[in-house]
Amino acid sequence: MLDIASLIELLAQPQKIVITTHHKPDGDAIGSSLGLYNYLIQQGHHVKVITPTDYPEYFNWMPGNGEVIIYTEQLDQSAELISEAKIIFCLDFNALSRINEMGELVAKSSSLKILIDHHLEPGDFDDYRHWDITACATAQLVYTFIAEKLKNKALVNKDVATCLYAGIMTDSASFSLPNTTSDVHRITAELIDAGAVNWRIYDLVYNNAPENQLRFLGLCLSQRLEVLHEFNTAIITASREDLEQFDVKTGETEGIVNYALSLAGIRMAAFIVERKDQVKLSLRSRGEIPVNAICKKYFNGGGHYNAAGGHLADGLENVIKKFKLILPEYKKLLIE
Repeated sequence: MLDIASLIELLAQPQKIVITTHHKPDGDAIGSSLGLYNYLIQQGHHVKVITPTDYPEYFNWMPGNGEVIIYTEQLDQSAELISEAKIIFCLDFNALSRINEMGELVAKSSSLKILIDHHLEPGDFDDYRHWDITACATAQLVYTFIAEKLKNKALVNKDVATCLYAGIMTDSASFSLPNTTSDVHRITAELIDAGAVNWRIYDLVYNNAPENQLRFLGLCLSQRLEVLHEFNTAIITASREDLEQFDVKTGETEGIVNYALSLAGIRMAAFIVERKDQVKLSLRSRGEIPVNAICKKYFNGGGHYNAAGGHLADGLENVIKKFKLILPEYKKLLIE
């Protein structure tokens, strides 16, 4: 493993750097990536953020977004940048499989790999690791990496602060999750002091929905919500036809599962959506219900203890049936 002193020495000179994050990036993935990007360019590094896939348009306002390269749309340029990079920062994912086809390119690259992440069980592909599963967001860890490890808090300017605040806000569900500690609030206060306009960031992320997204949510809540009182579980489902009817784009289903979890008495919620070649699940829970273990065991996925996801190459109805069949296994936890 590379030590921090060697990394600081390396970063003292301009380097070719690639920053990447998991496929279908969320607010933390984009916020942490662009926060780190805006920090590194101040030191003269040649930096590119490469995302494995596209991401929601409502993150396009973040400083530096115009410089992001989407791998699936610019294959040759992405491959060249990865092969030439001296350093590749891997943010908000714990295994190279999480960056799809890019994983092979990163694995073959002779670059130093720097992992900054808060997910369980990181793979053995990195040369330096800033990792903490108790962190509420990778953006939080990017801040501590800059401020504490690199001792460059002074370079957390408005652009850096804005992106990192957005990452922390979204991954903490607007500061409502149990891992939103006093340290998290102290960090976000420092980000506000550095120029992040908290109310404006919230507005851009949460109060900027296109009409079709709101109408799709209406369908989900009025016609696709099923409550299984016996298991204190709620399920929202969406078919490919539903997505096509409302022209649902990348990221526009984000957070729907939380509406199911908001019901009184509900301990676990699932959003099950039919995509082009697979069915994806987002699970959320309260208390001691390990949805990450459920996703890992049954749905080729994983994540955090109370927030996880998975997928199956099967039909929507079969996946719904499978999810319901596993509920008796967890009934004791669900009805406590």
